[in-house]
Amino acid sequence: MTLQPLTFPDLSEDMMAPPVGAIRLGSEDHKKLFCFTLLSTFDPYKPAVIDWPELEPDALARLTSLPIWDIAVQTEGKAGLRVQTYGDTVADPLLNQAIALNAFEEKRHKHVLHNMVQAYGIQLEPEPEYAVPRDAEWAFMVTGYSECIDSFFAFGLFETARRSGFFPKELVETFEPVMREEGRHILFYVNWVAWHRRNIPLWRRPGFALKIAAVWAFLIWERIGIARDVGGAPQDNNFTVNGAQDLGVDVSVAELMDTCLAENDRRLGIYDTRLLRPNFVPRMVRFARRLMRKPARA
Repeated sequence: MTLQPLTFPDLSEDMMAPPVGAIRLGSEDHKKLFCFTLLSTFDPYKPAVIDWPELEPDALARLTSLPIWDIAVQTEGKAGLRVQTYGDTVADPLLNQAIALNAFEEKRHKHVLHNMVQAYGIQLEPEPEYAVPRDAEWAFMVTGYSECIDSFFAFGLFETARRSGFFPKELVETFEPVMREEGRHILFYVNWVAWHRRNIPLWRRPGFALKIAAVWAFLIWERIGIARDVGGAPQDNNFTVNGAQDLGVDVSVAELMDTCLAENDRRLGIYDTRLLRPNFVPRMVRFARRLMRKPARA
């Protein structure tokens, strides 16, 4: 399994310079800012040269016992293809380059996971064929909003695992670049949505709004367990839930919510304040948190 090198055409200095001053959502400066933020924060690490730390037997047993690695590898495999497929339809050179980088990083996440499971002797099921999506925009939106959901909870779970020592410090540090990239991706995505809806023809905007609602309905439908295949094989919609259950850390639901909210704010707070942040999931969690009287155990 090899990762194709990342190559980009040269862009003008004006296209790559961050805009100054206030920006209007949907403007050219808005597009420059969210593309520049993604492109300028690229980390050129190579999965093939990651030095995976040697783990103590108990830490190795905890890592290999997690039943999430098939789901994780397949999720990243589909995400890379979906993002790339949409990027191939985008004519704008700056936006095309940013989406191509997004797709490259999604594919690189898959290589990181694949190399990790090989390093620690984790057996994976054979990967399925990844079908090219027929509706590229729909697939891109499903991936983007799915990452907004999963990254929010992954930030909290990752920090919980770090504090508890479930994952050794060295392994946590090895995965840190992947966590940073997830934050960059969801920041880029929500700003793309805001920019895109203001730049499509007026007659398309109601349909785009309906598509957003349909994507959210689809993702919620997945994550509450309605969508299951007949054979009971693991699916993307179980990834976040399984991660919370399988860490086995004694933490209350309220504590986990607070950690997710704090980590989401910390990780996204380092970026330009003029950019939008994903707000649907944090807003729902804050609302649920206010309604909780007694902390329930996770």
